[in-house]
This record gives sequence, structure tokens and C-alpha cells, in this order.
Amino acid sequence: MARLVDEVSRRFTPESVRPPARPADQAHESRRHALLRLRVLSDVKRAVRHLEDQAAHAAAESGAGYPEIGRAVSMSRQGARRRWPGLISSNTNHPSHRPPHRST
Repeated sequence: MARLVDEVSRRFTPESVRPPARPADQAHESRRHALLRLRVLSDVKRAVRHLEDQAAHAAAESGAGYPEIGRAVSMSRQGARRRWPGLISSNTNHPSHRPPHRST
């Protein structure tokens, strides 16, 4: 997966059109390119986080609980609960069963 993200970030990082004329320019271009790539990777991370949030909500709406959601993202139930507080209401997790009302 890391290899795929690396490839995507390289494709979205603009390359310099002309080669630098002097070694000082080369160092500047190298730094500029590294910073642009860092920016692209930060944007990718933000997009993935957003997609994770959407998937967690969809899983919860489909009936998944914090234990299942946590396992899906390699974290504990408590970790998932901290990451997505209020995602699962107590009514959704444990449907209340009320015995029928009896009149005496």
C-alpha cells in the first residue's frame, strides 16, 4: 500500500521543467521538490482520513459496532470510540427489549 501511495504522490508532484544551472540552484530545486511532495502526501492523508470517516459511518449505519470498526482499522474498540465518538448510539447497539405491559 505504501508503494502505491508513493507512486501517486510522485505523479502529483510537479517536476521542474528545466534543469538547474548551478549547484546552489540544484539544492534549492531539490528542497522545493521535497516540500511539494510533502504537501501532496499531506493532502492524500487528509483525503484518506475523510474517506475513512465516511466508511466508518456507513459501517455503523449498517449495524457494525465499535469492536468491528476497530478491528477493520487495526485498533481497539476504545480506540475506535475515541476516533469516532458518538458514531454508534446506545440505542443502535443494544435495542431495548421491553416486556409487554400487564395490567393488574
